[in-house]
Amino acid sequence: MIPLRDSNPSGTAPVVTVALIALNVVVWFYEVALGPRVERFIFDYGLIPARFVASLHHPVSMVSNALVPLFTSVFMHGGWLHVIGNMWFLWIFGDNVEDRLGHFRFLIFYLMCGIGASIAHVMFHPGSNIPTIGASGAISGVLGAYLVSFPHSRVLTLLIIFVIIRLVEIPAFLFLILWFVFQFVSGTAEIGSSQETGGVAYWAHMGGFVIGIALLWFFPKRRRFREYSAWAD
Repeated sequence: MIPLRDSNPSGTAPVVTVALIALNVVVWFYEVALGPRVERFIFDYGLIPARFVASLHHPVSMVSNALVPLFTSVFMHGGWLHVIGNMWFLWIFGDNVEDRLGHFRFLIFYLMCGIGASIAHVMFHPGSNIPTIGASGAISGVLGAYLVSFPHSRVLTLLIIFVIIRLVEIPAFLFLILWFVFQFVSGTAEIGSSQETGGVAYWAHMGGFVIGIALLWFFPKRRRFREYSAWAD
């Protein structure tokens, strides 16, 4: 399922959403410019669960091995499809959540979801030495907030099932619940695997999603927020 647009036009300019997309793109182009040195960059600034856990027992290295990667890893990506896919989801769903929360609170919300998602990944893979990078954990938090805030919105979706390709309008709550179920099934299968390999951080996605829903109750709607439910012209 590939979302193309939603039925909620934003009531305010999504300046933070656009800024986050721009920052992620800039960091990605920086990674591309590094060439063969990008591997060192990822190991230095990506979140490595085993290193994170070890640093908890060594306060001297906690900043460089735990605190810094919690932030920097959220703005790094591993490929063109990775960054494009994440930014596309952020563009579609982020503007409405930003409209609901207000610009500054949305930025704090986004960062907290990213940090929480990273910690969730560490909890399920504490011994992994594979760097975790990507904005998908933070964006998953945005999806969770969208589910609670706009459950009756509709998402125009490109549905691909084998050779069948169709455009369908799916209620937002159904689209996002199906998305979460896919993450859960895939993440459970991953836990059952005995081989450590790189791939999608499903538990970070699920952690971010749940954290986004929980955090929303601590971030009240901005005073002039108005909910829309019709397709934008």
